[in-house]
Amino acid sequence: MVEFKLVISNPENGKTYQKEISGTEGNTLIGKQIGQEINGEQLGLTGYKLKITGGSDSDGIPMRRDIQGPARKKVLVSGGQGFNPTRDGQRKRKTVRGNQLSDEITQINLKVTEKGDQELTEIFSSEQETEE
Repeated sequence: MVEFKLVISNPENGKTYQKEISGTEGNTLIGKQIGQEINGEQLGLTGYKLKITGGSDSDGIPMRRDIQGPARKKVLVSGGQGFNPTRDGQRKRKTVRGNQLSDEITQINLKVTEKGDQELTEIFSSEQETEE
């Protein structure tokens, strides 16, 4: 069974919210790529549109937009996801994951692009109350 930890960021107020999904909700995300917009109703966020900005797998290997497919690859990088150079011209071979979501991904980073009727703080505070 597929389990994802969603990290949803709201650029309007700079806050992030976390939500865990599994089962059929998670299966709808498999095959999507970084940069694609998804409907928030699939995740229980009515009226919202979310953009996939990245993610990582269970070992903490980050996803990169410029690598095609869901597999891990060792690539020579000079910056960006997975590597922060300390001097000019520095490059390093790093293991990164492709831009496609698969069942091996554990965390998905999302950004709100279109706001719904209800505020995210209201949605996530009501979810926390029902869990307790």
